[in-house]
Amino acid sequence: MQLWLIRHALPVRVEGGPGPADPGLAPAGHEQARRLAAWLRGQPFDAVWTSPLRRARETAAPLAEALGLEVVVDEDLAEWDREADAYIPIEELKAEGDPRYQELLDGTWAGEDGGAAFRQRLLAAMDRIVAAHPGGEVAVVCHGGVINVYLAHVLGLRDEMFFLPDYTSVSRVRAARSGPRSLASVNETGHLHR
Repeated sequence: MQLWLIRHALPVRVEGGPGPADPGLAPAGHEQARRLAAWLRGQPFDAVWTSPLRRARETAAPLAEALGLEVVVDEDLAEWDREADAYIPIEELKAEGDPRYQELLDGTWAGEDGGAAFRQRLLAAMDRIVAAHPGGEVAVVCHGGVINVYLAHVLGLRDEMFFLPDYTSVSRVRAARSGPRSLASVNETGHLHR
């Protein structure tokens, strides 16, 4: 089977406030989600799964509608910082020299447990998706950290945050029920340049 890992589209910035930040898409993000849906409309997907976070659900909605599929929401596909009280797009963190960007580069993003709990729930979610759709094609709309950690696992990389997936980019993983996983593509963005 093949997993199509899709990073959510561009969300709005949320500076902080009461409760976890859960931003929706910016106007440019809605356009990215529409382009993604138009590009993948003809693919024979069996399912569309998504993170529960709003930016991922709003990205998945036009794709699911174009495919005539219901969206499956899985809590374990949420980003590692889902409880943060702010959301600042990573490109802005980098441009502003924010220390949180450096944490991603040097591996201290993962906290005291080294990201073990995040990694464990993420790998379990991916295994559930593979088991639920043997031989199928599944779109999984999620987050940059989710994609990084899963691809690092597939590739056997030590550094889990090794690249910056573009918004609505597609990275494909082939997954056998017997266990082996292989990388088919990383960060496809052809739909954004049409």
